[in-house]
Amino acid sequence: MKKIKNPWIGLTNKGYNCFACAPSNPYGLKMEFYEDGEDIVSIWTPGENYQGWLNTLHGGIQATLLDEIGGWIIARKCQTSGMTTNLNIKYKKPIPTGSDIQVEIRARIRETKRNFVFIDAAITYNGVTCSTADITYYTFPKDVAEKDFMFSECVTEDGE
Repeated sequence: MKKIKNPWIGLTNKGYNCFACAPSNPYGLKMEFYEDGEDIVSIWTPGENYQGWLNTLHGGIQATLLDEIGGWIIARKCQTSGMTTNLNIKYKKPIPTGSDIQVEIRARIRETKRNFVFIDAAITYNGVTCSTADITYYTFPKDVAEKDFMFSECVTEDGE
């Protein structure tokens, strides 16, 4: 797996404070992303601050994890930015919280139709699929992504 460089890191002075991926957001998830072939992957620790029920990861946090990895699919695989138009989640198993827990969030493009990208995503814990998502993103033309969303490119740490 190759680590993906966060293309917005230098934009904190312009307001970049994403709840999911900004490393400087004190309340955020601080997600990091990797490319594994056709997949985008994030390994994340569901700390106790993100509980819904006792020692159980909140469903809204799971939705955020799944939605965010969809955005990174668009950034890395499509080299543009976009917006979620549909997020359909199935919660299958509870996910525990704790500093010793790690979950894997993994996504890949299922299909592209014009400016719409259809993504399959899942959260697994100990090899068990706990949540799945069917995500639809609308992708912006590259000039709009650059002008309105300050996106130029998304590369791995080795420059690819």
